Amino acid sequence: MRPNAEFDVIVYGATGYTGRLVAEYLHQTYGNGSDVNWAMAARSEDKLTAVRDEMGLPGDTPLVVANSDDPASLKAMAERAKCIITTVGPYALYGTPVIAACAEAGTDYVDLCGEPLWMVETIKDFSATAKESGARLVHSCGFDSIPTDLGVWYLQQEATKQHGGPAPRVRGRVRSMNGTFSGGTAASLKETIANVFKDPSLKDVLLNPFALCEGTSGPKQPRDHKPYEDEVIGMWVAPFIMATINTKNLHRSNKLLGYPYGKDLEYDEMVVTGAGEKGQSAAEYVAKTGMGKDADKQPGEGPTKEEREAGSFDIMFLGTYPDGKAVKVGVTGDMDPGYGCTSKMLAESALCLVKDRSDLGGGVYTPASAMAAPLRERLTAKAGMTIDVEM
Repeated sequence: MRPNAEFDVIVYGATGYTGRLVAEYLHQTYGNGSDVNWAMAARSEDKLTAVRDEMGLPGDTPLVVANSDDPASLKAMAERAKCIITTVGPYALYGTPVIAACAEAGTDYVDLCGEPLWMVETIKDFSATAKESGARLVHSCGFDSIPTDLGVWYLQQEATKQHGGPAPRVRGRVRSMNGTFSGGTAASLKETIANVFKDPSLKDVLLNPFALCEGTSGPKQPRDHKPYEDEVIGMWVAPFIMATINTKNLHRSNKLLGYPYGKDLEYDEMVVTGAGEKGQSAAEYVAKTGMGKDADKQPGEGPTKEEREAGSFDIMFLGTYPDGKAVKVGVTGDMDPGYGCTSKMLAESALCLVKDRSDLGGGVYTPASAMAAPLRERLTAKAGMTIDVEM
């Protein structure tokens, strides 16, 4: 982090759909002044001015011009901030110059990335630079993968407290999700698939739950690619499209934190569809449709304010032991997961790094490995989330 930087946070991509939501959240929650000092950034000053005025933000809200095609502008932006929030994806196409500028400048960085192929490269390319400069670079600070990352972290904290050690088997179960995936998520998925078509060997990275663990691995993981009847919860479950990235971040967190979840952790993440024949039929439908209609969305597209506010999500994490003991944690959000909740999670992640983690050294992190306890506190106090033990 650059402790004497002009701004606490710069939102890069502030003229895009999600970037606007982040800026709106910062304005509504913190204003812009002595406690939190932030700016909007994008490649066009005219568009920044227009978006600022459309959103009804104060006329003195700072604007910064920067472009992924102009390394000098990114360097200048990074040097003005303690943390850069970037919503400009797909990151495999537009993200590398931004994270490179932050790593070199010693500036903290958070994104919404769910692109494991790109993340493997950033871990390899920027870890040493970030450690030297002091930059804390944190991927996946939205719906992928904060609910999973903090949910399992908190579950294992409670499991160890209650039973003297981590639960070796954890189930992530999406009990409800009222909302949509973002156009950016759809674009990132399409870019990942395109890269695999170009180089089929990359499929091994996508299928490996330990792909972000830099050469280390763990036990064989439960199947998560087909529907099945989960006898432990008495419900049918179906594959969850976000599990591909969430599981990878979870196992990387476990490694970076020194294996507080144990080296024998088995984890899968599925959507709960119900009991009996109806549950089976629904599970098979979910498995076939994947993202469904959301796959056609373009970056920058999203729901109305009313639709965002009507959304929510509810995920259960169940940790079990061979002797039958169990611990359960619920993670919920009060808005559309892909937009409303994500924009709040992203903003609070940046502020958590800047305000709460001055003791953390540089490197490429996951949300839990960088900020677990203070981020949980922020999200539950400010961002309409719950992360709590269930009886």
